[in-house]
Formats: sequence, C-alpha cells, structure tokens
Amino acid sequence: MENGLRNPSETTGKVITCKAAITWGPGEPFVIEEVRVDPPQKMEVRIKILFTSICHTDLSAWQGENEAQRAYPRILGHEASGIVESVGEGVMDIKKGDHVVPIFNGECGDCLYCKCEKTNMCERAGVNPFMTVMVNDGKSRFSCKEGKPIFHFLNTSTFSEYTVVESACVVKIDPDASLKTMTLLSCGVSTGVGAAWNIANVKAGSTVAIFGLGAVGLAVAEGARARGATKIIGVDINPNKFTKGRAMGITDTINPRDFEKPVHECIREMTGGGVDYSFECAGISEVLREAFLSTHEGWGLTVILGIHTSPKMLPLHPMELFTGRVIIASVFGGFKGKTQLPNFAKECMQGVVNLEEFITHELPFEKINEAFQLLIDGKSVRCMLHL
Repeated sequence: MENGLRNPSETTGKVITCKAAITWGPGEPFVIEEVRVDPPQKMEVRIKILFTSICHTDLSAWQGENEAQRAYPRILGHEASGIVESVGEGVMDIKKGDHVVPIFNGECGDCLYCKCEKTNMCERAGVNPFMTVMVNDGKSRFSCKEGKPIFHFLNTSTFSEYTVVESACVVKIDPDASLKTMTLLSCGVSTGVGAAWNIANVKAGSTVAIFGLGAVGLAVAEGARARGATKIIGVDINPNKFTKGRAMGITDTINPRDFEKPVHECIREMTGGGVDYSFECAGISEVLREAFLSTHEGWGLTVILGIHTSPKMLPLHPMELFTGRVIIASVFGGFKGKTQLPNFAKECMQGVVNLEEFITHELPFEKINEAFQLLIDGKSVRCMLHL
C-alpha cells in the first residue's frame, strides 16, 4: 500500500469491499460490516478515508430527530480526510493520490449560486439532508454483500473506509498538512470560524456572546479571538466546557442555571447594553431568543448556527426587529469550499487557528459507538476515529 492506499492499479474501475459503520435504525448501535463500494461515475471521486470525526449533526441523524434523516440502512459521517483512490469521467481538478477533505456543502463552480459572490450555496451539490443517493443516476454507490443498497448521508458518508462523493464536494489540500487536523475543516471548525469571519465579520475590540460551547461554538470563539474581540462570553449549561472554552478564547462564562433572570439581561449588564455579535450554536428556539436579545440595540448581529429540528417558528415578535438588531443564518461558515477552503487550511497550518485543541479523544474506527457516547455525555469536543 502507498500513502495508506491499496494499489490504485488494482482497484481503479472496480468494486471495493471494505468496512463501514452502518446504522440500521434510529438509536441502534452502529454495526461494523463489510460493504461494497462502486467505482466513481462521471464527476465523482472515490476516497480512502483515513480519519473521521463525529459532530452533533451525525448524532441527531443517528437518533432520528429529523424526518429528513430517517433513511436506513445508512452510512453517516461528514467530517473526514483521506486520499483519492480514483476519479470518474470529467474530473479535472482532483487526481488519484491527492490529499483531500470531503465537504457536505459543495461548490460545482458552474451554477448561478456558485458564480454569485453573495452566497456559498450550490444548486447541484449544496447541503441537502433529503438526498440519500448520488445526483448522476439516483443510485447509491454502497451496497451490502447481498446487493441491498445502503443510503448516503450529507453528500459524504465518511463512516466507511472508502466513500464516493461528488467532485464538487472534494477539496484538495496541501499534502504537507496533517490529515488528522484537516479533518476538522470538513464541518465544525470551518462552520464556526467562518461564521465569525465571513458572516459576522467580527471586528477588533468588539464583544461577542456564544450560546453553546460544542465544537462549533468553540470554533466561533477561536475565530473571534483571532479577529481581536476583547470580550467573548461563553454560555452553556455544562460547566465542564468552560475550561476548554477559556483555552480557546472565551473570556467570560455564564451558566444559565446559576441565575434566576434571563441570560440576555446578564449579558446586557456585563457589556453596557449588549454584545456586538451573538452566535446561537445550540439549535434550541428559546436559546435563539436569548441570543438575539443579548445583542446591542442599533447594530447587534445574531448568527444562527444550530440545527433546529423542531417545527417551531422563530420565537421573535416582528416589532423586535425594529430595534436595529439583525438576525441571519450561516451554512458552512459562508465558505465557498473549493475556492476558499484551501487558503483557510493554509492559515490553520500557520497557527491562525489552533486545530489540535478541538481533538479531545482519539479511538480506532471500530470503537465508533464509544465515540458517540462521549459526545452524548458531553465529554468530547471532537473524537477522532482512525481508519
């Protein structure tokens, strides 16, 4: 094997049999089974996954919290890194042997969205939780030994030794970069840092409140710290997260359970009227309201990052928007994956963002169920699985 790959000449154009973690139903333990992975078709790439980690979107999908994610059997996972094993017809910017990270929100480069500087959405390869098969032919590239199809997840399906993704969802990175740390750019770190840089455009000397100190919230803190924010308030009901938060830029902490009054009132008192920017990273409507009201009247900006699976509408009265506050949502931190992520990766290599701090645990791929339990128990930020 070269660079962790089977001999490409032996596998190119052929079905590969490998191990994958399959979920057969909501909340059921992952089962490591042999699967068949078809060759990549037109504008597709087959990747040998070397590292994959787990985020709350994987957790909510596994638990079946959203109807869009209830498709079984399925291979979850969307945060990973690896080496290209082969490419399909028409793929010009990626070749076998390239070091890459798959991304759930792709960039085809040709559609109206990709050509617009105002968005990082993509008409063909944008994030779509309802998509369970490949775009080209509406079929899966995974199957059981018996031939039963296995569904895809968020354009990536990284809980497998090999996966097939749209070329629009594959980002080539510097071969000198650590694949282990680059894994974090597939989702969490890019989402959080990008929200601070690209969406909010946090300014030096500003004040920030972050609601929810998981990996995305901590990435927001890293991004705000790198931009020179002077007060970064971390809000979470798990005080065990505060130590890690302080190591990553958090200057002040609030546990809502320690106060009888609403959190937004506490933050207004701490900041003389409210923060310049707030980030909602919990996916809870009541938290979103607190985040919105914690910003300063006249110019406060709230960025929604949490995934809201509840059918509840926004917990805001229309007149509350007439105070000058603004609310906006962000997908993948506003990054256009293929054109902007490589430069962000270089900045991370230069130490602008400390990626190592996010990795709190490492386990072999076969212990994926233990990794999920660490996340459920609030003990891990990112558990890195080695394939």
